[in-house]
Amino acid sequence: MSFDIALSGIQGINKQLDAISSNIANSSTYGYKSSRANFSSMYAGTQPTGTEVSSLTQSIGMSGNVSTTGGLMDAAIQGRGFFVSRDSSGAMLYSRVGIFSVNKDGYVVDGFGRRTQGYGVTPGSTALGPMGDLTVPTGQIAAQASTKLQYVGNMSAGWTAPAVAVFDKTDALSYNSSKTSSVYDSLGNQHSVTQYFVKTATNQVTVHYTMDGTDLAATTTMDFDTAGQLVNPAAPVALALGTPTGAAALTVNLDYTGTTQFAGDATTTANASDGYASGTLTGVQIAEDGAVMAQYSNGQKQSVGMLVLATFPDEQSLVPVSDTSWAASNASGTPLYSMAGIGMAGKLTTGALEQSNVDITSELVELMTSQRNYQANSKVISAESAMMQALMQAM
Repeated sequence: MSFDIALSGIQGINKQLDAISSNIANSSTYGYKSSRANFSSMYAGTQPTGTEVSSLTQSIGMSGNVSTTGGLMDAAIQGRGFFVSRDSSGAMLYSRVGIFSVNKDGYVVDGFGRRTQGYGVTPGSTALGPMGDLTVPTGQIAAQASTKLQYVGNMSAGWTAPAVAVFDKTDALSYNSSKTSSVYDSLGNQHSVTQYFVKTATNQVTVHYTMDGTDLAATTTMDFDTAGQLVNPAAPVALALGTPTGAAALTVNLDYTGTTQFAGDATTTANASDGYASGTLTGVQIAEDGAVMAQYSNGQKQSVGMLVLATFPDEQSLVPVSDTSWAASNASGTPLYSMAGIGMAGKLTTGALEQSNVDITSELVELMTSQRNYQANSKVISAESAMMQALMQAM
């Protein structure tokens, strides 16, 4: 009987050594959760018959350290939750490893090539679509015509009326200052809008315009109060810029809010328009809120999807599929899907990955303990073998 008991101990220790070896081997594996062998005693009625490894427990709830990688599509979860992916059979799998990329078909995939799950986003809208495979449009982003132009500056209070009374863009003596802004038409062509500022009265400046060097009929009168603040126009000015060749008619709302008239030099603090030319996809990155951001050659960024995180009532009951992926079970409960930082889901750290939670020092201590236990059980077997041999010789 003691032989069988010692043998069961050695068999259990072998399984424990397998778990320890796996932990040590995966100490550098991103998202790996260490395993622990759980021993229990065996009985035949009231008679002890040995020991066995009744189960292996993964430390799923224990997070590893976060390692900065700088990868644009790397992400680590700070807190609870799992990234969600769908394998080729359609099964949903859950992992803490945030290594993502875009495959040749435009799908966002994880490090195993499985399709990452998230909410679809329509560019220009804040509404989220249904949960599904995240995709990145691989074509060009369409051009967007400018609709707004903001100009903020200081019209020097020291200006005097120009020496030439009639404005002429070719004569610098007929205006006090000029500034050029860029706008885009519906085809994405860039155009230059030049503003010519002319001091016309006390606390008053009149603005003349040209587009691509062609005079526009419209003018704007800016009136300032005695504190140097703009009082007119009080709202953006609708400035018709004409119809560029092949494009739609172009009109921008020109906003002078914040422009002043103080002593000193004329300055410009804002001069920007919306709109942009068409562009091609140059890269993809993940934002801290989980948004999948597509970057284009025209400098624009668009959110094309949102990563989802899954949390579980009992994540310890997830079924391991590999050392870094799990599947849901009846015991784990139904997954709850949400965006990062909402509900029970943790926040994301981008450009980083979660390291293994293996404590090498503890594993080495366990390894030495297992070795001593193995030797002790071996001694029992050796002693019993010697006793049996002596008994047989005595007979």
